[in-house]
Amino acid sequence: MTHAISMQQFGGPEVLQWTAVDDSHPGPLEAQIRQEAVGVNFADVYMRTGNHPAKLKFPAILGVEGAGVIEEVGSEVSGFAVGDRVAYFGVLGAYTEARSVPADKLIKLPPTMSLLVAAAILVKGITARYLCRQAFPVTSADVVLIHAAAGGIGTLLSQWSAALGATVIGTVGSEQKVDFARANGCHHVIVTAHEKLADRVSAITKGEKASVVFDALGGDTSLLSLDCLRPRGTLVIFGRTAGFPHAIVPFEHLMQKGSLKVTMTQLLDFAGTRTDIDTAVSDLFSAVEAGRLRPAIGQTYELRDTRQAHRDLEGRKTVGSIVLVV
Repeated sequence: MTHAISMQQFGGPEVLQWTAVDDSHPGPLEAQIRQEAVGVNFADVYMRTGNHPAKLKFPAILGVEGAGVIEEVGSEVSGFAVGDRVAYFGVLGAYTEARSVPADKLIKLPPTMSLLVAAAILVKGITARYLCRQAFPVTSADVVLIHAAAGGIGTLLSQWSAALGATVIGTVGSEQKVDFARANGCHHVIVTAHEKLADRVSAITKGEKASVVFDALGGDTSLLSLDCLRPRGTLVIFGRTAGFPHAIVPFEHLMQKGSLKVTMTQLLDFAGTRTDIDTAVSDLFSAVEAGRLRPAIGQTYELRDTRQAHRDLEGRKTVGSIVLVV
C-alpha cells in the first residue's frame, strides 16, 4: 500500500491528510516511480487554499515536482528502464510515496546529482533561468534587485545573476535571513521590515538605481519597486506571495518615471515545449555541475510532515528550497 498527502477540500495546512492510496501500474506511456524526494513550491499553497487557476478534483494530491527511481515502465515507453534515476516537474500529484508519470515528462539525472537536489531545483532553477536569461537577459552591466532573495527561487536567481557578472541587491524580511542571502549571491541585502526600499537602492547604487527588479512578492511591493528602477528599467513580476499587485499603474506613470517596462510572467510560457524544457534543464544542470549554482536546501521534512512544511513556508520561517523526504 502506498501513502500520500491528500486533501478533500480547500483550506489551511490542516486539510492535508496522510492517507493510504491504492497502488497502480503505469499506463502504456508511463513509468512508475518510487519517489525519494518531493519539492515544495509556494504554488502548492495557492492550490491548497483554492487561490490558483488549476482545477482540482477531490480527493486531490498536491505537488508538481519530484525525484526517484523507476520501478516499472509501460509497454510503449522507450528511452527509460527500471532502475533509472529520474525527476519531473509540472505533473500534479507529487506528494506521494510512489506514482506513475508520463514518460515524456521524465528527466534523466546526471550520476553526480542527488535525488534530493533534483527535487529542490527543477521548478525553482528553471524559473530562475528564464527570469535572468529570457524575461530580462542579465549582463555584467546590470544592477539587479531581487525580492525574497533568501527563498528557493531567490537564492538560485541571486547566484545566477551574480555568475553573469551583475551587481545583486536582495531583499529579505528579517535580519535572520541576511547572512543566508549574502552567502547565496547577494552583494547587498536590504531588510524590508525596517529599511526604506527605494532610498536604500539609491544609496547602494549612488543614485543610479536598478536595471531590473525581479518581484516574487506582488502586493504593495510591485508598486514600490518602480521607484527602484533607473530610466528604461524593467519590473518583472513572477510571483504573488503577498497577493496580486494592488494598484493599476497608468501608462503615463511609467513614462514619468523614466519610460519603465513592466511584465508579469509564468513558467509555462518559457517551458511549454519539450525543446524548451530540455534546453532549460541542460543549462541548469550544467550550471550546478560547474559550481555556478549551489542548491541551497534550507529545510527537509518527512512526507508525512507536509502540514508543518506548509505552515513554515507560509509563516516565512524558511530559507532556500524545501524538500519532502519520502
